[in-house]
Amino acid sequence: MESTIKKEKLDKYFGLTTRALAKAKKATIKSKIKEAKEIIEMVSNYLSDAKYFQEKGNYVDAFAALNYAHGWLDSGVRLDIFNVKDDKLFTIK
Repeated sequence: MESTIKKEKLDKYFGLTTRALAKAKKATIKSKIKEAKEIIEMVSNYLSDAKYFQEKGNYVDAFAALNYAHGWLDSGVRLDIFNVKDDKLFTIK
């Protein structure tokens, strides 16, 4: 079992979360715009935190922030705030 987080893993998850965020922004359900804005703001903040931690060499906290960011996106999908069908980027029903 891997006990460290390498740059390659961070790069992979930065890419996944960034792509998922872009897709979610385009798939907001019209009646849920307020909720979507809140989620998008949280995801953006966690992505920013992840970049900060990565730049400081703190890959563990960077990876944790990425997971929180993606969790927010997945919750938006599950709560029908974003209408996406991509099961590679999201946990869908």
